[in-house]
Amino acid sequence: MHWHRNAAAGIAMTLALLTAPAAASAENLIRVGSPYPTSTLDPMRSSSAGNIEVFGQLYSRLLRRGADGALEPGLAESWGVSADGTVVTLKLRDAKFSDGSPITGADVVFSLLRVRDDKESAYSAPLQQLKDARAEGDKTVVLTLKHPFAPFLGNLEVFNAGIVSKADVEKRGKDAFTKEPVTSGPYIVSEWRPNDRLILKPNANYWRTGFPKNDGAELIEIADANTRVSMMLSGELDATRDVPWSRVSEVQSREGLTLPLEPSTVIYMTLLNETKPPFDDIKVRQAAAYALDVPAITKAMTLGHAKPATTTLPGALDYHASDYPGIPYDPAKAKAMLAESSYKGEELVLLANATGDNDKLSVLIQAQWAAVGIKSRVEKLDRGAWWERIAAGDYHAAPSWWYNETLDPDLAVRWALCGSCGTKSFYTGYNNKKVDELTETAAGELDPSKRAELYRQIQQITTEEVSQIPLYYAPYANAYSERVKGLGMNPMLQWSLEETVFTGE
Repeated sequence: MHWHRNAAAGIAMTLALLTAPAAASAENLIRVGSPYPTSTLDPMRSSSAGNIEVFGQLYSRLLRRGADGALEPGLAESWGVSADGTVVTLKLRDAKFSDGSPITGADVVFSLLRVRDDKESAYSAPLQQLKDARAEGDKTVVLTLKHPFAPFLGNLEVFNAGIVSKADVEKRGKDAFTKEPVTSGPYIVSEWRPNDRLILKPNANYWRTGFPKNDGAELIEIADANTRVSMMLSGELDATRDVPWSRVSEVQSREGLTLPLEPSTVIYMTLLNETKPPFDDIKVRQAAAYALDVPAITKAMTLGHAKPATTTLPGALDYHASDYPGIPYDPAKAKAMLAESSYKGEELVLLANATGDNDKLSVLIQAQWAAVGIKSRVEKLDRGAWWERIAAGDYHAAPSWWYNETLDPDLAVRWALCGSCGTKSFYTGYNNKKVDELTETAAGELDPSKRAELYRQIQQITTEEVSQIPLYYAPYANAYSERVKGLGMNPMLQWSLEETVFTGE
């Protein structure tokens, strides 16, 4: 679900350079800088950020998100749900793959079951409620669910649900995604230089007539944030991901550039390992939460550009309990709870991921915990080692972040808060049977007002029990040149590249 989700998500494939007919001239390509690499073009094989951003450009999905966040027709021009909520019938539009072959119901069934069942599928959770998929002719697909499941339609728009060519994948296997991939989305691959850039050009057979509105894009891997900003300021890029908070105001004030702070489903939080002392004691967890001045941490980390978090779910999600007050900063209460708890002053390990600002965040948490008597030391690891330790439960606490790939909260709850849903509540070991029951009830509830109340209960229970310590809701700090119009990123990490008009200087 998250680019954080799969420790092996970024596995690079051994690849020859991809070549296709001559690319559009560099002057007409939309140049995007990002720290997140493209490591695979197979939408099933990764849930890392750079790949998520690319999948949406190469593979169309059955449904798509409109500018208002509502689900709109994609490859499915219409759909219906049975009265009992267990059968979804989709009517496909006339559409073609990039090689000119028709996109049929068989391709849709193949693509969805591949994500659900293939042993190399990096993230099968969104389609686990799918009991059966069958094509009725070329233009009708019938999806049968195990039980009523309100989030399912939204899950058909998740990044890995793009439709691939059954004939091509069965014929070429992995080569189908390394040598001139057959795509169903707005773009095809012009050239791929792994660890450098991916160059896209328009798919002449794309089903949206008149799209994309440009000659293509160049997605350039630039690990250093200040280098990306410098390239934006000098006009070498038309857009960049992840401008450092310390440079947001500078970019916003520069003529010819915009930085709108777009809504995201990202939440920064602190994992607490509840499988061993001291955080198996709820009083220690609550003390650790009361000890943190969340508004001050938010301001220190983001210079006021993010919102302090009040619940365990990202603020942009549907059914977020935005009026819930959260746990206040109360160091006196933290000390009192510690005194009543099982904590005996032992030194705890705060595990920091060396990427991004997690080491800085760890130091802030360490200092505020020390002020109430919680001793800790920061241990800094590279991303791979960090993930190994987290998944193994070999830590006490770890500042981190995650995001949700849909606006529906179901996948977020299953990832971060549900003890029986496969990830042990983001490897914290938090396990509340009531929360797990509410997770299933909420997913099967088709009445939005009733779902809202169920998710409010989940947020209240998990926040009060400190399944994690919510810190802040971070927007996307992406910068754009005014040379391009219509380019943006939605909360689910999808670029609107096909909508983008290149205006020149």
